[in-house]
Amino acid sequence: MRAALVQLNVSDDLAQNLAATRGYVRQAQAQGAGFVLTPECTNGLWSNRAVQRSLLRLESEDETLAALREDAAHLGIWLLIGSLALLTGDEDGRFANRSFLITPQGDIAAKYDKIHMFDVNVSETEVYRESAGFRPGTKAVLAETPFAKIGMTVCYDVRFPHLYRRLAKAGAQVLTVPAAFNHITGAAHWETLLRARAIESGAFVLAPAQTGFHTETNGKGRRTHGHSLAVAPWGEVLADGGTEPGVTLVDLDLFKVDDARRRVPSLTHDRDFDGP
Repeated sequence: MRAALVQLNVSDDLAQNLAATRGYVRQAQAQGAGFVLTPECTNGLWSNRAVQRSLLRLESEDETLAALREDAAHLGIWLLIGSLALLTGDEDGRFANRSFLITPQGDIAAKYDKIHMFDVNVSETEVYRESAGFRPGTKAVLAETPFAKIGMTVCYDVRFPHLYRRLAKAGAQVLTVPAAFNHITGAAHWETLLRARAIESGAFVLAPAQTGFHTETNGKGRRTHGHSLAVAPWGEVLADGGTEPGVTLVDLDLFKVDDARRRVPSLTHDRDFDGP
């Protein structure tokens, strides 16, 4: 299977973001990809919650989801929409950060709501409270496809190895980590975390990313790290998307999953222990 990581630089303009995404998805399919992945927040990034609320839609009404489902069917590809910000109808008014796996028929094969919220003080001037706008998911998701079992995660999840271990022990051969990773923490931790999750799990890690400075009409904007990565089960980086928007291709050989897990069968070596 040839996979393609789509790297985006979205703004707060839904239509503009969708047009760019569709163009890259078509480019990826034209280059032979049968599995195309987009990053977290494919439909847009906003720091102003009021503006975001005015633009977002429920899953059943979301134009980005509908258009990309149509494209997957037209192109005959598997498509991971890394995540979309969506209205939920929850009583507290919080949104969902939801990842979708779309079949070559345009159907939703699986969906996953990001579990871990990015509530951090990166610096004195960069403070994030994702949980103020988004409600966390509660369920890990393993999707079965004809070419691989896929464990679905999103961005900040990558700092919680127990999630990946559970997915791997359930049979995941490919772990998806679509992201809009902060440029400061990304420079320090992004590659190391992704390689660690691949090594611990003996699985491929595919991490399409947002990149660059994301402009907003009614907000301050933000900067993301880029460097969409594909990592092999033995931990080597197979592809790096750099810092420009575009498409990065990688060929997946699932024999490498079996080989890594045979050589170091740590997924079968768990032991109970006491303390602390």
